[in-house]
Amino acid sequence: MVPLFSVILFFFLILVFFTHIFSLPANWLILILLFIGSMLNPTYEIPFSTMYFLGAVALAGELVEFGLQMLGAKKFGATNAGNWGAIVGAICGALLGAPILLGLGALVGAVVGAFIGCYFVETMNGRSRAEAIQAAWGAMLGKILGMAVKMGIGVFLLVKSFQLLF
Repeated sequence: MVPLFSVILFFFLILVFFTHIFSLPANWLILILLFIGSMLNPTYEIPFSTMYFLGAVALAGELVEFGLQMLGAKKFGATNAGNWGAIVGAICGALLGAPILLGLGALVGAVVGAFIGCYFVETMNGRSRAEAIQAAWGAMLGKILGMAVKMGIGVFLLVKSFQLLF
């Protein structure tokens, strides 16, 4: 029979995964819970090498998310300043959108914030409206793709957690 502790812990890991919807650091929260769970349960032990590997995967997810946003904006003609505007806009949008629709607004806010942040900075730097919109679309599409990859990494972390727990 599967230990009850493992079942409860995995249930919480799944709940934490869904915090991706609120633009929270779900992958890091999964790792923290998994680490705490391994410390609390003496019946199984997760090697530190595995935790380091999963931490590296989570870090790669963060880097890929921001990298794809920057790459998307660059591909569509954004400047470096526009890229940073998109990153700041995504963070601000997620924070401002968090109270809307029981937190689901954070996801939309991050995407819209990337667009607005890039657009605002590009127009402030004298780019034409059409150029700024094109760059902002790139930032927004990159943000969406980056978030999808980061959620995919979250699924990987859940699968690895399941293997470790059961």
